[in-house]
Amino acid sequence: MAVQTGSPPIFTNQRSFRTRPGFGKRMLLQIALLLGSVVMVTPFLVMLLFSLVPTEAMLSRDFSLDRFTVNNYIETFRVAPFGRYYLNSFVVAVASTLLQILVASLAAFAFARLRFRGRDGLFLLYLATLMIPFQVTMIPNFLIVRSLGWYNTYAALIIPSAFSVFSTFLLRQYFRSIPLEIDEAARMDGASSFRIWWQISIPLSGPVLATLAIFNFQGSWNDFLWPLVITASVNMRTIPIGLASFQGQYSTAWGLLMAGAVVALLPVLIIYVLAQNWFVKGITLSGMGGR
Repeated sequence: MAVQTGSPPIFTNQRSFRTRPGFGKRMLLQIALLLGSVVMVTPFLVMLLFSLVPTEAMLSRDFSLDRFTVNNYIETFRVAPFGRYYLNSFVVAVASTLLQILVASLAAFAFARLRFRGRDGLFLLYLATLMIPFQVTMIPNFLIVRSLGWYNTYAALIIPSAFSVFSTFLLRQYFRSIPLEIDEAARMDGASSFRIWWQISIPLSGPVLATLAIFNFQGSWNDFLWPLVITASVNMRTIPIGLASFQGQYSTAWGLLMAGAVVALLPVLIIYVLAQNWFVKGITLSGMGGR
């Protein structure tokens, strides 16, 4: 009996990885995503670079390592009360975020889990206010706040942002995904609507609450127009207005401005990095991710 010698062919009936269907499309997608990432990251790298060099080195485009310094960060807190701006922004952002999530979750629970006459029509009317730009309601809000005696106070910076149609809509979409049988079982055990909201709906809504917290914190932290209108003293200014103080009519302190921008970016960046998994999950499960 003859024995066949030699090594048998390997993977003769299998396609090479590079010839698999869709490989070219995946490569193009990866390249496009890589280029998009470079375009998005470049401004932040330029901001960080300009914050670490003196103004004369930036103007002369001399970015040698021996020119790097942290003096811009020190000068930022010395020239302007940047620590006070930071404290104001932190207090306003945290308080408005917590208050907005509280109010929006109560409204969303009513629109999603309670049955009452005109519920859907009222929600559509509520949702239609998204089409009204903030510039239209800014003057009426200012007049109301001033009549209440809140001008140049934390209340003026926090309370008007407590009502958010977008937050209500996002939470309503998530609450609707929770089975109604859970509410019915809780009501059979004697639970009230408030208890169902607090002990069932809220604990099950961790991802969407984290998403809203990031959105609201970032929006409040970066808000410029409303704090500019409603505050008058330096002690009540927030970071975006504080950054504008580095820009003069004829010159701009670019090094201090970039250093302040880096410091202002850190809290939002840290929060997003720590909660990015919850953020993506909340967007997907709330119906905003194309489901």
